[in-house]
Amino acid sequence: MRLAINVEQLLYPSPGGIGRYTSRLVTLLPELFDDHDEMTQFCARHSSAQIAAAAVSAGLPRGWSPVSLPLPRPVLYDGWHLADLPPLAATSRRLAHLDLVHAPSLAVPPKGRYRLVVTIHDAASELHPTSFTRRGRRFHRQGLAAASKRADLVIVPSHAAADEIVAFSTISTDRIRVVPHGVDAVPISPQEQKTELHALGLDDDPYVFWIGSLEPRKDVSTLVAAMVALSRGGRPVPKLVLAGYQGWLSHDLIDPRHRAALGGNLVELGVVPEPTLRALYAGAVLFALPSKHEGFGLPALEAMTYGTAVVCSDIPALREVTAGQALLVPVGDVPAWSEAIGGLLDDPEAREALAARGQERASGFSWSGSVAATYRLYQEVVGQR
Repeated sequence: MRLAINVEQLLYPSPGGIGRYTSRLVTLLPELFDDHDEMTQFCARHSSAQIAAAAVSAGLPRGWSPVSLPLPRPVLYDGWHLADLPPLAATSRRLAHLDLVHAPSLAVPPKGRYRLVVTIHDAASELHPTSFTRRGRRFHRQGLAAASKRADLVIVPSHAAADEIVAFSTISTDRIRVVPHGVDAVPISPQEQKTELHALGLDDDPYVFWIGSLEPRKDVSTLVAAMVALSRGGRPVPKLVLAGYQGWLSHDLIDPRHRAALGGNLVELGVVPEPTLRALYAGAVLFALPSKHEGFGLPALEAMTYGTAVVCSDIPALREVTAGQALLVPVGDVPAWSEAIGGLLDDPEAREALAARGQERASGFSWSGSVAATYRLYQEVVGQR
């Protein structure tokens, strides 16, 4: 099987969960290949320095060399979605004579003689259009239309996402397969954890942790407001640690008054490397995910993997993924979030029990299993099974 994967998400300023998904695909798929399998990766036009930097960020090997297509990202995507051009085979000899192309996002290339698999992570742009820029809404709408027309098979990470895709596209359920994302259960020793947290100035300070792309639908403002409400109750409050990429429309997501009220108890780290992220997950007293919408909710599962209790929004994807092993709270309800976090902070036994159940739940997910299931779908769609 000659496979090609679009890895452009790894070149985004904010790769997010789709970038994590893409990096695991290209890293783990070769372990499953037989002598007849071959994988080519491709992206829009970028400099060698940009590609090298993306490889470092994604944890890919030195010398990573995807095919760089001749057009920059915006022009390439508009050409794909609006004109079904340019054909992949016309852009590089390495992309000729393919059996299968996988688009891990809604950047959907033209349909050639190969089979086309598209991963659609959610229908957030349809459900929460004001959380996206104008161009973002247009890209997702055009990509969903292109996937509806061209994809031989659509992969989604959850049944909740599948329901959304059916509701907002012409993709029928018989073309959809649910393949949950996974987690990397890389252990971290107490000393490694202590060293990483010390470098951040956290040391033994208790903290509530959040990570994600800072954008409106992640609703970090509700979490910040809940921590402010706790602090006004005359009780000692843990720090709130935020990490991750700056997403779109992120400039005014946190009320300046709330930022001032928390002062040094609000720690904004930005992007952190993997060892630091593992330490942050493992060292947190709680992990909070107040999103208005998720297609899967990978950070909740990753926090569970490291034995940290999770408080998250009561939305379909998070109900599905956490399966009753997280404390669910209504979206945007600041008093409810304050009460939920405060209750777990005041009850270490309940918190530890929730953490243990969450860790057991997370043990059923792995990236190796997710990628193996994806490979089996490749074989199915090209007729090798």
